[in-house]
Formats: sequence, structure tokens, C-alpha cells
Amino acid sequence: MKNLPPLNYIRSFEASARHMSFTRAADELGMTQAAVSGHVRALEGYIGRPLFYRSPRSLSLTEVAAAYLPSLRQALSQIDSATGQILTVAHRQEVVVACPASLAINWLPPKLAIFRKTHPEIDVTIHATIWSETSDPVADIKITTRHKSQPLSGHWLLEERLSMVCPPDFVNSALAMKTPGDVERFDLIHVLGRQEHWEDYARHHRLKPLQLGHGFRSDSSIVALEMAAAGLGCAVSLRSLAEVYIQRGLLVEPFPANIPSLWGYDLHQGELAETQASRQLMDFLLTAN
Repeated sequence: MKNLPPLNYIRSFEASARHMSFTRAADELGMTQAAVSGHVRALEGYIGRPLFYRSPRSLSLTEVAAAYLPSLRQALSQIDSATGQILTVAHRQEVVVACPASLAINWLPPKLAIFRKTHPEIDVTIHATIWSETSDPVADIKITTRHKSQPLSGHWLLEERLSMVCPPDFVNSALAMKTPGDVERFDLIHVLGRQEHWEDYARHHRLKPLQLGHGFRSDSSIVALEMAAAGLGCAVSLRSLAEVYIQRGLLVEPFPANIPSLWGYDLHQGELAETQASRQLMDFLLTAN
């Protein structure tokens, strides 16, 4: 920009006009009285008009100064506000994470409990998302579901495997499952969009194709696991989601197996500018597995 006087000239003039004193303006700005007076004279020379009527014991504004001052104060206020916003973002101690609801319910809370112990000053907000949402929340960090055939936009968060789980009664009763193929004696619970999980289970255990046309269905892995915990059947889920149910004794994994999953999670930067806090949380999540 052209024809702009130095900012320190403007600040010295505004403070002097507010206090009607070069001495009190100098005290506020942390300068000498001579420096403030010199800035004002330099600004008068810059615009070619006097700004103060000077007498031995007082100052008063000229008409030019009175007309000039409101616009300068508005501009200084905008500069202060913009600078404050930048400093707030740079030092913000809050991290907003957008994460699939299934992962936010089961996998993420224990990780955040560990993170909180070493970073108690950082507040974390979780936006639990579902696949059918039409718009994504604005966040510092995003965790999204990803099939391995899709391009990676950030970091591969988890090396997932599949777990087939069922209620404890299914393995402790007279009709207990003894072999992986015994699942056909029970209802199968399906997650819409993840129907291949049961196919992967059958393939891994070298079973004949399962009858997949019946059973309960849901568009949520967590709802499918809740159905299984309620005794409605068996479910195949990502281990990261089923683990909490297993630990709490709500479900069991009768045939533990290393069944690789083509589905996992992509951890990447969100729309908000990176801060030290968001970088610390992202680094933690990448090493917390």
C-alpha cells in the first residue's frame, strides 16, 4: 500500500490525542516524551498539516486532527482485533476432533484418558460423525473410515483385524459353539456396507459360503455390537470396536484369529490451521496403538 505513515507515528498521535499530553502518552507507550513528540511532528510533516495547537501547558486538536482521529482509532482497533485472533489461534489449547461415532464411543476415550494425564492443559472436543451425514464438521483433526483400495490422505491409524463376537451364552450353553462353522446355527448380524466381513470370516476359517440373506442389519457397527450383546446373534466387527465389549464381558470372541481387515481409519489434518496442541494430539494418536 502507498501513502501510509509508519504505524508508530499513528500510535503516538492517537495516545497523545486521548491524553492531551505527550508525557502521559509516552508513559502509556513506554517511550520518552521526546520520542512521542517527535513522532507527532513527523506525522504532521507527512500529511502536511498541524494536528495539535500547542501551548506551554496544554494541547488541543486542530480541525484536521479531529476529523482524522476517528478513522485512525477504528483502524487501530481492527489491527488489534486481527492480531489478537491470530495469537489466540496460535496459542489455542483446544483440539476439535471429527471421528466416526463407532470409534469415538469405544476406541478413542481410553486413548484420551492417557493423553489427558500428560497434557492436562489441552481440552478436546469430539464430533462423532456417521457415514450418512451430508456435511462434515470443521475440525483440527479428522479420522475417517477408509478402504485400503482408496488413496490415503493422511496417516493409516490402525492395522485392523476382524473379530467374530457373540454373547457369552452362545459358548457356555448346551448349544455352545465348538467350531467356527457353528455360527450357522445362530442369527448373523450384518453391518450395511461391510457385508464382506462375514465373507472374510468364512474364507479365513475355510468354511463354505455362509447364508447371508437373513439376520439383523444396521448401518452402525456399534448398533450391531449392541444387538449381539443383547443376544440377537453373532457379529463380525473391527477389533478396535469390539475390544471394549470383550473387556467388559458383554461379548466373547470364541475363535480368536488374525483375520486382516481391508477397512481401517485415516488420520489427517482438518480444515483448521495446525496448532501446537493439535500436533501433539495427532502425534500421540499415531503412537498410541
